[in-house]
Amino acid sequence: MADEDWSITVCGTVQGVGYRPFVYRVANDLGLRGTVRNVDGDVLIRAVGPAGALRTLTAALRGQAPALADVRQLTVATTPAGQLTPAGFVVVDSDRRPPGDGPGGEGQLGGVPPDVATCADCLRELFDPADRRYRYPFITCTNCGPRATIADALPYDRARTAMAGFPLCDRCAAEYADPADRRFHAEAVACADCGPRLVWTADGRTGEAALAAATVMIADGGIVAVKGLGGYQLVCDATAPAVVDRLRGRKYRPRKPFAVMVADLAAARVLARLTPADDELIAGAARPVVLVPARPGNGLAGGVHPGTDQVGLFLPTTPLHHLLLRALARPLVVTSGNRADEPIATDDADARTRLAGIADGFCAHDRPIRARYDDSVARTVAGVATLVRRARGYAPDLLELPAAAPAPILAVGAQLKHTFTIARGGRALVGPHGGSLDDADAMTAFTDSLAALCRLHRIEPRVVAHDLHPGYLSTRYAARWPALARVPVQHHHAHVASCAAEHGLRGPFLGVAYDGLGLGDDGTLWGGELLLATYTGHERLARFGRAPLPGGEAAVRRPARMALGYLTGGEFPVDADPAPLVDRLDPGEVTVVRRMVDRGVNCPVASSAGRLFDAVASMLGVCDDAGYEGEAAVMLESAAAMCDGRPASLPWRVAEVDGLWVYDWSPTLSALLDRAGRAPVAELAAAFHRTLVEVTVDLCVRAARRTGVDRVCLSGGCLGNRLLATGLTAGLAAAGLTGYLNHAVPAGDGGISYGQAAVAAARQAAKE
Repeated sequence: MADEDWSITVCGTVQGVGYRPFVYRVANDLGLRGTVRNVDGDVLIRAVGPAGALRTLTAALRGQAPALADVRQLTVATTPAGQLTPAGFVVVDSDRRPPGDGPGGEGQLGGVPPDVATCADCLRELFDPADRRYRYPFITCTNCGPRATIADALPYDRARTAMAGFPLCDRCAAEYADPADRRFHAEAVACADCGPRLVWTADGRTGEAALAAATVMIADGGIVAVKGLGGYQLVCDATAPAVVDRLRGRKYRPRKPFAVMVADLAAARVLARLTPADDELIAGAARPVVLVPARPGNGLAGGVHPGTDQVGLFLPTTPLHHLLLRALARPLVVTSGNRADEPIATDDADARTRLAGIADGFCAHDRPIRARYDDSVARTVAGVATLVRRARGYAPDLLELPAAAPAPILAVGAQLKHTFTIARGGRALVGPHGGSLDDADAMTAFTDSLAALCRLHRIEPRVVAHDLHPGYLSTRYAARWPALARVPVQHHHAHVASCAAEHGLRGPFLGVAYDGLGLGDDGTLWGGELLLATYTGHERLARFGRAPLPGGEAAVRRPARMALGYLTGGEFPVDADPAPLVDRLDPGEVTVVRRMVDRGVNCPVASSAGRLFDAVASMLGVCDDAGYEGEAAVMLESAAAMCDGRPASLPWRVAEVDGLWVYDWSPTLSALLDRAGRAPVAELAAAFHRTLVEVTVDLCVRAARRTGVDRVCLSGGCLGNRLLATGLTAGLAAAGLTGYLNHAVPAGDGGISYGQAAVAAARQAAKE
C-alpha cells in the first residue's frame, strides 16, 4: 500500500515543553519520514508513511504528550504521497505564519508555557559533585526552568528568548542537538562556561562568591534582594522577629502576611497542617504560594502572618532558591521586590534604585527578565486547587472561551488585584497579576506587559471590554478606543461570568457575587448580589441590605467606621445596644461619623457582602483598622476557624424591596451585639459564616424556583474565604442545586478580566 503524506497542526501549550523532541522520538520509532517545527505558537508536523503508523502518531500526540504540554486542538490534512520524502524524521528550524494564515487566522493565540520549577533530575545534578553543572544556579532542561519570563517572540526558540545572548559552549550545544538527551532543544540550556552567572553587586563578586555573600548576609540578619524568574524578591530569615519587622517597616507593609519558602514538604509539614491535596499543590511544577493552617509554636516570627491562622508556604522555584535554602537550613521570607502596592522590580538598575532603602544587598544575574511575573498564590477548597493570585507558574497559560471571539479582544480588568486578558477565537490569555492600578508606575507595568504579550502573539485588539466604574484607571485606559469598540461589563456580571466560563457552562446560570464594592447598573455600589445571567446579559434578583460608607474609602480602610455606618444609617434599623462597639471607640470619631451619616455627607451606600464582613469584624473586636485590603475578613475567617463546635446560625430574614429579595441583616447584627462579650468571639464568627451560608442558599432556592435554573456560579472576593466557599457548595448541594467555584482564575478581582472577555466575546458573536 502506498505511503500517505499528512500535515498535522497541534495547537495549545506545545512550545517550550519538550513537544518537538517527543514528536521526533515517536515518529522515528514508527519509522516515519518528515519534519516537525514550531510555527508561531503551534507545532507543525509533516509525516510520510503507512496510514496505520500515521494514525498511531496522531493518537500519541494527545495521549502520550509531555506532562507540561496542553494539546487544545489537533488538525490533520492529507496531501498526495511523494511531496515530502526526506530520508528520516528531523526537527527543523521554526517559522512564522503570514498574518491571516493557519488555524484561527490573524493573531492566533499560541501557548507560551509558564515557568516551571526545577525538576527532580536537574535537582539531583545540582547537588552531585561529579556533575559538570554541580551548584550551577541556572541548571535547566526540557522539563523545567524559565519559559514565559524569557520569551521575546514566537515561535519559542532560543534565538527569540533572553538566552540569545548566551552562545552555547560545545558540550551544551551537543546536548541541545542530541535527540536522546534530556536537553534536546531545551531553549534555556546553559552551564557555568556559557550561561548566566550570579553577581553580588556590592563588589562585583560572581558565581559561588556571590552566593556565599548573599548567604552570609541573610544568616547575619540582613535582607537580600534576589533576582528571581519574573522579578526581584526580598529574602530574609523567617524565624528572626527583628528582621521580619524591619522588612515590614522598610517595605511599608504593616500587616499583610509574607510568603515563606521552605526546602521540601517535610519542612512545610513542620510549619503547617497539610492535607494530601495541599501536598500535591505545594509540590507541583507551578510552585505557588499555598495558604495553609499554621501550626502553633512553629518557630516562625510573629510578624510573618499576623492576625491570621493561615501561612503562605512554597517550595523552591529555581536552583538558586534550592542553593540558598540548603546553605541556610531555615525557612525564608521570600516576598515581592517592591514597596507596598508598587510593581515588582525587574530591571537591574531600577531594582537597585527602588529597593535601595529596603535591601541590605543585591544578588543579581545577567539573564534579562522579559516579562514581569510575581509569585502565584493558591489554596485548596474542598480538595481542589484554587488560585487566589494567577501569576508565575500558571500565567500565561491559555483558557477556553464559551463563545469564540469574532475579533481580537482586550479586557482591561478592574482596579484592585489587576489583570488583563487578550482573546482571539475560542482562546483567552490572562496576563499576570499586576497589583492595584493606583498610580503611574502600576499603569506603566500594565501597558508594558500588555504590549509585550500583544507583540509576542502578533495580536491587535479591536474590541476592549471594561468595567462600568468611570474612576478606574483601567476604564480610563479603555476610553482611548472608539465608542463602538468598547464593551462595558458590569463588575459582578464579570465575576460570575468568569466562574461560568472556566467551567464551560452554557445557557443561563444563577450568579452569586460577593465582594467589596463594584458599580452597579443603577449607579449605586453593589457587592452582595444574586443574578440570573447569561454571557450576554444579567438580571438582578436579590441583594444584601445597604449601609453607608462614612468617608467613602476611609470606611474601607477602617472597619470600625463601617460598623458605625450599619448601626447608625443602614437600610434596616439594628435593635440592639451598640455599647460593645462604641464604648471602645473615640467619642469624637463616633460623633463625627454619626453627623456624616445623618447629613449624608460623603456617605455612599452599598449593598456589599465584603463591607458587612468588615462591620462584623469590628463589632466583635477582631479588626477596627485594616492594614491591607480584605484584612478584616481574613481575620474574621481565622477567628471562625478557631471554633471547635458547630454553633447555630444567627437570626436573619429576607425582605422584598422594589421587586428584589433583600437580605435584612438587622436581626443578625442585633444578635451579635447582644452576645458580644458573653459568647466566645470564635463562636460568634463561626455563627456569622453559617448565617451567610443559610441566607445565600435560601435566596438561591427562591431564584431556582422562579427561573428553573439550578446551576449557581459563586464568585467575588468573599469567595476566597474557604469557610464560606465550602459551606455554600455543600449547602447548595443539599438543596438540590449545583454550585461552582472559581479555580483556574481568582474569584476576586484578578478574575474580572477573564469574565469581561467571556462577556465581550459572547456579545460580539451574537451580533455576527
